Amino acid sequence: MAITASTPPPGLPRSLDYPEVQAGSILAGAATRYGDRTAFALGDESLTFAEIYSAACRFANALRARGIGHGDVVAIHLPNCLAYPIAYHGILLAGATFSPTNPLLPPDDLAFQLTDCEAAAVVTFGPVAGTLTAVADRIPSRLTIVVAPAAEGDLGPGTVEFQAFLADQPDTRPDVTVDVHTDLAHLAYTGGTTGRSKGVQLTHRNILANSLQSACWSSGSVPVLDANGDVVIDQIGSEDEFPARLGTGVAINLTPWFHAMGVIAGLNSALLSGSTIVLHSRFDPVAYVADAERLQVTSLGGAPALFAALLATPSFHTADLSSVRGIGSGAAPMNHEMIRALQKRFPGVIIAEGYGLTEMTMGAVISPSYRSGLRKVGSVGGPVFNTELKVVGPDSEEPLPPGQEGEVCLRGPQMMRGYRNRPEENAAALVDGWLHTGDIGVIDEDGYLSIVDRKKDMLLYKGYNVFPRELEELLIALPGVRAAAVIGRPRDDVGELPVAFVVRKPSETPDADRLIAMVNEKVVPYKRLRELHFVDDIPVSAAGKVLKRELRKQLPEFS
Repeated sequence: MAITASTPPPGLPRSLDYPEVQAGSILAGAATRYGDRTAFALGDESLTFAEIYSAACRFANALRARGIGHGDVVAIHLPNCLAYPIAYHGILLAGATFSPTNPLLPPDDLAFQLTDCEAAAVVTFGPVAGTLTAVADRIPSRLTIVVAPAAEGDLGPGTVEFQAFLADQPDTRPDVTVDVHTDLAHLAYTGGTTGRSKGVQLTHRNILANSLQSACWSSGSVPVLDANGDVVIDQIGSEDEFPARLGTGVAINLTPWFHAMGVIAGLNSALLSGSTIVLHSRFDPVAYVADAERLQVTSLGGAPALFAALLATPSFHTADLSSVRGIGSGAAPMNHEMIRALQKRFPGVIIAEGYGLTEMTMGAVISPSYRSGLRKVGSVGGPVFNTELKVVGPDSEEPLPPGQEGEVCLRGPQMMRGYRNRPEENAAALVDGWLHTGDIGVIDEDGYLSIVDRKKDMLLYKGYNVFPRELEELLIALPGVRAAAVIGRPRDDVGELPVAFVVRKPSETPDADRLIAMVNEKVVPYKRLRELHFVDDIPVSAAGKVLKRELRKQLPEFS
């Protein structure tokens, strides 16, 4: 049978009540409750909750003054910056649809996405605005809003500077009618780690539900409406179970807001919990550690690549980080050695690993975030509130029994409405109300999920299934190995041969043949590594996911 959220945080209900309000209500409620508290900071600049809301309302009114509102798509082509939450919530408050784009997308990919989503306007950033200009004649956008242009002369026809766009607009919330169950809040695009991105349609209900699931699960809270009819959360979990209290959190965020984990967990959930988020414009592990110690951060969060870099930074092991109450990881599986290393560095601190995907807005499964919860190395935990989980075999919708590997399927109030203009992909992914994720997992007797691998990453050797993650875990545990990824080399007679790419630890020179032998003695013959190549780095997306398609391009170099 399917697994549901059977072990909610102590004192919390199994099911949450999701208010019938639009997603922009998240910021409105946070501004009322946390007003003058710093919401976001970058360098010497910062904005309070109230200032973010005021500016977002002005942005919303500015859009509507330009004829952009309900049913229109506005793309944000920005890195994390103080303008981002203003533009993001301004879009929602205007009744328009937010579409995030990676500011480092090459021109052709950017043009594809902006055309596919039919963006009516784009918010861009001076240093990358040239890419947008280069494709201006190929996209439908009629308005460009530029944050930090290099010079006034850079603003051509149809282009306006961000602050000028807001000027003279009222800071009152526009009167907009939104159907939370059908109107789109987000048109987000899949990570594209295996091919061309698809537009994921997410309603206001999806966004509100998943933001609340995330914030309430991690803090021991429930949603309520404030006196203005906006959504806020009340913390009912005890301090013994949830040591981090609402309105006191401080964290450094590097997860890009154009990624699902960034905008839901790193932006909306932070607003709901009243946390102060400090932004870093680039990742410098030494600077990160110094800031974490200076600010006395209460949580550390990000993709596994962040923690790998921190664990390799000497100051991370000596800095006073006793203020840390919780550690959260997502976007990609964290290897077992990394989890154990973090447990050793932060004894007694809750380490919660989560699992989700853009098609589920962001999160669907997470480890217990309360002190007494059972956490298992290698498991991502159980479903969050109102979410169901099952694993199925090929050509079947029947749940497999505990211990058997199958495709992970999910459903809940955060599940997407479907892919934009992709009927065939919708038919394959959405079956009888369940989302087929394409990930291979196994559920244990306690209802905890472990991700085995991506279905698309699975290799076939002589008809046998070979999951790269198993080999990657074995490699990462070996002396001298800092990071590893495994892909398949196609061969007509056997299918695919497992090939490893390994990054050495600094100043260490492990032997390739010795590493292969050490892995192969621990696996059955059909899973054995056939090649191992040392590389300077493993390519990852901005969200921290390994780009195996880029590794496949390197295979000819090692033929």
